[in-house]
Amino acid sequence: MSDRPPSAKRGYEEGRYVQHAESLEGLSRRTRRRRLIPRAGWDFSSNDYLGLASSPELRAALERSLIDGVGVGSGGSRLLRGNDPEHEALEAEAASFFGAQSSLYFASGFAANNAIFATLPQRGDLIVHDELIHASVHDGLRMTRGEARMGRHNDPQAFDDVIASWRSAGGRGRVWMSLESLYSMDGDAAPLAAFVEVAERHEATLVIDEAHATGVLGPEGRGLAAHLEGRHDVITLHTCGKALGLMGGLVCGPRLLMDFLVNRCRPFIYSTAPSPLMAAGVRAALRIVQGSERRMRHKELVAHAGRVLSDACDIVPTGTHIQPVILGQDARALQVAERLQLGGFDVRAIRPPTVPEGTSRLRISLTLNVTAAAVDDLAAALRGSLDG
Repeated sequence: MSDRPPSAKRGYEEGRYVQHAESLEGLSRRTRRRRLIPRAGWDFSSNDYLGLASSPELRAALERSLIDGVGVGSGGSRLLRGNDPEHEALEAEAASFFGAQSSLYFASGFAANNAIFATLPQRGDLIVHDELIHASVHDGLRMTRGEARMGRHNDPQAFDDVIASWRSAGGRGRVWMSLESLYSMDGDAAPLAAFVEVAERHEATLVIDEAHATGVLGPEGRGLAAHLEGRHDVITLHTCGKALGLMGGLVCGPRLLMDFLVNRCRPFIYSTAPSPLMAAGVRAALRIVQGSERRMRHKELVAHAGRVLSDACDIVPTGTHIQPVILGQDARALQVAERLQLGGFDVRAIRPPTVPEGTSRLRISLTLNVTAAAVDDLAAALRGSLDG
């Protein structure tokens, strides 16, 4: 053990890792330094939209699976001994539920998104992505063999222009278009019909991230792109750690491309397989969301929140379960969030680089973990915090 006092030891460590310490200090000066905050108060920040994460239904399903002998751990990668019957059962049920030819289960939505773009586009291909696409896509694009270009947010014509420019300059490979069906920080939906037209015109493959729509929106909670599933030119990602209440990510698409991922995707080949118990839980969650009861209650809560926030705070409702309150400055967003947290409302401040510069905000997430009365109280507290 070191005989240095804690303060001296901390200084010694910071002296050894000067660049890391300076980077953290820089984040502090710009009010960008992150810290872990314990859960407290009403849940207006999680992605547990249907309140399934701690639900009796999922608890019971997991207990039954344990009694039936389903393993907690997988013991290895899927290509070694980690391929469990629960993985295969989930993938078959998910493909059937979402309407895809095939599906593949990853340990997280982040890993799945990363894997898609690091693996599927080939040399000479073009990937055009929405400027507000998930960070997991950006990380995958750092490893892609293709050429990545950005399109303006929710602007199909901008995507069309990028592709046309690339073609006119000699681009001959396949085009991949990356977008979210519902954006996680703005709560706005993509104009999917217009993007499909662009994709068809350029014989492109659409990669649609349904992370924040899966389980909540579309027929039986199958997402906003449910009508596109099963096409040869569409890949979808359905995360299991948001409305489904568990963890993992399901990539759905043509059987050939899922087979290619099994054979060429390094995050899939070399990672320990997800927990079979979680796979069993996701199967149960898919059955739960097919029922309308939770989705209808959630829809009513979203509509109620839109009316209340509009009346109390003059906020234009998005019409979805994600409601941003744009405040601009980092310090202002942090200040208002702290006031709300002290009042018993778990609302978090979102700052760059997660959102564009100058658009720091509160992200109000509407889940079945709150009541309509709690929404009313939040609206009143938010009005007071914004006026203060």
